[in-house]
Amino acid sequence: MRAPRITPVARISLGLTSLVLMLLLIVDFVGLVPDHLRMAREVRHRSSQAVAIQTAALLPSGDPLPLARAYEDFRAGDPDVLSLAFRLSDGQIFVAVGEHARHWHPLHEERSLLDHVQVPIFAGRQPWGQVEIAFQPIVPTTFLGWLRYPTVVLMLVLTFFAYIGFYLYMRRALQYLDPTTAVPERVRQAFDTLTDGIAIVDRDRRLMLTNKTFNALHPAAALNLIGRPINEQRWLCECLGTDVETLPWERAMRENCTQSGVICDLQQPAGDALKLIVQASPIVDPKGLVRGCLVSVDNVTQVHRINEELRQTLVELEASREQIRQQNIELHQLASRDPLTGCLNRRAFFEVLEGLFLTSRKQGKNLCCIMCDIDHFKRFNDRYGHAVGDEVIRALVRTLQAVLRQHDLLCRYGGEEFCIILPETTLAQAAEIAARLRSEVELHAGTSVRTTEGLQITSSFGLAALAADMHDPAELIDRADSALYQSKEGGRNRVTIWQA
Repeated sequence: MRAPRITPVARISLGLTSLVLMLLLIVDFVGLVPDHLRMAREVRHRSSQAVAIQTAALLPSGDPLPLARAYEDFRAGDPDVLSLAFRLSDGQIFVAVGEHARHWHPLHEERSLLDHVQVPIFAGRQPWGQVEIAFQPIVPTTFLGWLRYPTVVLMLVLTFFAYIGFYLYMRRALQYLDPTTAVPERVRQAFDTLTDGIAIVDRDRRLMLTNKTFNALHPAAALNLIGRPINEQRWLCECLGTDVETLPWERAMRENCTQSGVICDLQQPAGDALKLIVQASPIVDPKGLVRGCLVSVDNVTQVHRINEELRQTLVELEASREQIRQQNIELHQLASRDPLTGCLNRRAFFEVLEGLFLTSRKQGKNLCCIMCDIDHFKRFNDRYGHAVGDEVIRALVRTLQAVLRQHDLLCRYGGEEFCIILPETTLAQAAEIAARLRSEVELHAGTSVRTTEGLQITSSFGLAALAADMHDPAELIDRADSALYQSKEGGRNRVTIWQA
């Protein structure tokens, strides 16, 4: 972590404040400032003498009450007095006011102190006793007490206000030193012709030069910024981040390398924010030492706005293309699918079957066809209506699709008649599939019609395989249809394989 750096203004202010404090100490040393301790000592000495005189006048009566009242009056009149007492020569307390046992401490060598004063009382030439007075300590004994000590408070207050006054004065005075005198007029004019905002700062982060483009970035930049720290320009620093260490010019001068591509949004008092790209390059002397930094600001608001509009246009085009794709899918579904069941219609079915038939014949692959018909379908329409009849057809299709493979073809060939194509499937495999289809229809098709309970749906199947003598897919379908007819004639709800 880098140590905090003291600015020249702060160093000068600190030196002037130290000089003022040194002068005050010299004045105090030569005695020009009144001695607070000496004055307090004289006041307490006189007060103690007055108490001693009054004590000597009241003691001969032998009554402690008048003396106690006199002590109370004296303690009430002087807030610095903590306790008073008259101690007889034998050590016994005759009269005490305040918590004398807590405040009074025996003195060494019988000498009074600033906060412990004792005055002897004599009867003739014999000692009668002594008056003991405990005062508030003048010299603090704790850290908090020292902070409240008048001399210390005076020094602290004087130091604080002297430093603030010197700092503000020197800061203002140094701003009047025109740093632009070091920059020729022709150099400033050359910078004003640039389209990028330019600012040159010294190593103390003070602005030494700004061009017209930089001053036009923000209303606050239009003021005279020369001599002011760039880090105090809130309009610029806040859009770059709250951490001073990450500012581009700080990093450029700290790392002695160019910082480029720093993008920020400069908020305007009225209007939209400006999109800026900030770059900072260190200025070094022949010895390689960093002497300042060149900050350039590129206003790319117009380019950014055009890019945003282009991006929005691309988003709208993509949404439109997706909508067209969905519409094409829907159109393809409408053109190739049966609207009631979703199966292939005959036109789309034969388009796929033509290519599949030719490929299978050419490559010698297996191809089987199953014709399927709902048994007694007319009874459902006559008994329950055509709506239930449509539900029966959809139930059959759901059952068939649950068994068929993904590459199998399912076509609604007629009203309740369906054609199934099984690519690359042998006749034996196709027979197993047909048997399973028949069983699933018998077991589950009727129960899947929830609008009508108790329906028993069965279906008859006819199966045929591709033969070498076939030249058209219609021949394969005709043979499967003939096998279907035999299943119906044979009692329905069964599978019949075509045979010559």
